[in-house]
Amino acid sequence: MEEVLFVDGYNIINAWPELKKLSKISLELARQELINSMVEYSAYKGIEVFVVFDAFHVKDCASRIEEVKGVKVVFSKYGETADHYIEKSVAKYVKSGRAVKVATSDWVEQQVIMAQGAIRVSASELVEELKRFKESVSEKIRSRQDDSNTLWDNISPEVLEKLKKMRNRN
Repeated sequence: MEEVLFVDGYNIINAWPELKKLSKISLELARQELINSMVEYSAYKGIEVFVVFDAFHVKDCASRIEEVKGVKVVFSKYGETADHYIEKSVAKYVKSGRAVKVATSDWVEQQVIMAQGAIRVSASELVEELKRFKESVSEKIRSRQDDSNTLWDNISPEVLEKLKKMRNRN
């Protein structure tokens, strides 16, 4: 995969109305919903995705990376913000020649990652892109359901003719 997308998890949750509302009920559910959306998006786009959540204020928290169906979910260590983790990672990936995008609406973060050679995607742009992607997938599913896909549609003309002759003999 040539393209890498880093997602500032809490920034996106707070910018996405549905997830922000869900986070007031359960932050864990909001995180899971974002991760699930990014799993689908990653598979559809064929890109590597990191969703980064900071544990800046969680004492004794070591950095950890979990993989969820191909998407890397990162929890930064105590004292490290998601922004700092993303900045370090962007530098590494840009140096390797990969196209790097970062989804965040944090203006300072956008300036830092653009200075490193990454492309910024605002939270609202990512939310809209995800909505378009989901609508596109839903439309493809609907159009397939509308297509008639019967046995008769899949039988070769020769076999169909033989079946008609058999039916007419009876």
